[in-house]
Amino acid sequence: MKTNLSSRLLYIIAAALIVASCQKEQDLTPIANKDKTVAATTAATTTTLSESFESGTKAAYAAGNVTLSSGSWSLNDALIGTLSTDAKNGSQSVRIRNTGSLDMNFDATGGATTITIAHAVFGSDGSSTWQLWISTNSGSSYSQVGSTVTSSSTTLSTATFTVSVTGSYRLSIRKVSGGTNRINIDDVVVTTGSSTGGGTGGTTGDNSHLLLGNPSGAVASSVYTTNYLYDATYYIESYNSVRGTPNWVSWHLNSADIGSASRQDDYRANTALPSGWYQVGATSYSGSGFDRGHNCPSGDRTSSTTANSSTFLMTNMIPQAPNNNQVTWEGFESYIRTLVSAGNECYIIMGSYGTGGTGSNGAASTIDGGNVTVPSNIWKVVVVLSNGNSDLSRITTSTRVIAINTPNNNSIGSDWKSYRTSVDAIESATGYDLLSAVSTTIQSTIEAQVDNQ
Repeated sequence: MKTNLSSRLLYIIAAALIVASCQKEQDLTPIANKDKTVAATTAATTTTLSESFESGTKAAYAAGNVTLSSGSWSLNDALIGTLSTDAKNGSQSVRIRNTGSLDMNFDATGGATTITIAHAVFGSDGSSTWQLWISTNSGSSYSQVGSTVTSSSTTLSTATFTVSVTGSYRLSIRKVSGGTNRINIDDVVVTTGSSTGGGTGGTTGDNSHLLLGNPSGAVASSVYTTNYLYDATYYIESYNSVRGTPNWVSWHLNSADIGSASRQDDYRANTALPSGWYQVGATSYSGSGFDRGHNCPSGDRTSSTTANSSTFLMTNMIPQAPNNNQVTWEGFESYIRTLVSAGNECYIIMGSYGTGGTGSNGAASTIDGGNVTVPSNIWKVVVVLSNGNSDLSRITTSTRVIAINTPNNNSIGSDWKSYRTSVDAIESATGYDLLSAVSTTIQSTIEAQVDNQ
């Protein structure tokens, strides 16, 4: 959009004021917390390949080449899927069966550091596995990148691979098991440059919101319309623009986060979303029979007015049945804060999944003219540690982990303890990899347990 000179001057002035305000807020951070990373950061990166499979047509599985926006790709036992049962961002994705493959027929240039690929099972098919292979000699030979990936969810999730390529490259995505089960592949993005956070997993600093991992491999790229990594400073989330809600929100909570700032109640659209995305507004839930339910609670962010205000962005909200929100979940949130008051710090991940809940006006699958999906289930995972440093290394098989999963209905019981479950069960329901930064040996123990304290 074109702007005149005065408009540009106003924009520059406003930007300067925002920066000054943020700097002032940062100076108010408690001294005890200043030597710890507060939020994940993403360094500048360059995209050397981006393919969304929205152009090109191939309706049969027989081997053949397709010209896409990035160049020519070879699809063997694969096609361009456009059905409602194809998992996809936009209107198309690749569907592969048997031991089919998806290969670049051209050299991409500029190098590669991180490769992200969205994947899911097709329709109601069972699980399959696939691999990423890369060539740096124009396809003469290939080597496998990372580990074999399992696709088991009908919802797209993101696999992230780390490589070190400085020149040209070609990619080959190969389905290696699952027989006639089909998988969908979408949104292949290759970047070069270092990154902490982004789609690569947790960050290294204590108190960082993604210290325990990036559950869905969310990426801060507008290509990822259903798995967009958004850093709100006081929490980080995977936002789903198709559902109009976050997939999950992750944050750290300690005593420095709890202060005397009042509840702001400044519900508002998030204007920082990528251009063209629908912005859920403050009144989008009006008359729906569902509350604007926080993921990161207002009560967890009372250290400052700015911190509290951040929780009222509509990208932090889900349509939540009133009794579910105001009674059951409020009780759980208050309990977590008592743990903090008792000398603990917590790493918290909250999310939702499914479609269809029952609010005060009855059942609904969507609200806001179909722009916001009502989830069927709401879950949370809390890792509790005594106050200290080197948090990741202090997580052991005896660390307390609390996980709950509640139905999103108005007749829910008031005691959150009735809805305790295991992390494994939540992972099975969502397809996410929770606590992925924790050693696999420890994960296998703490993710299988159900809290009983």
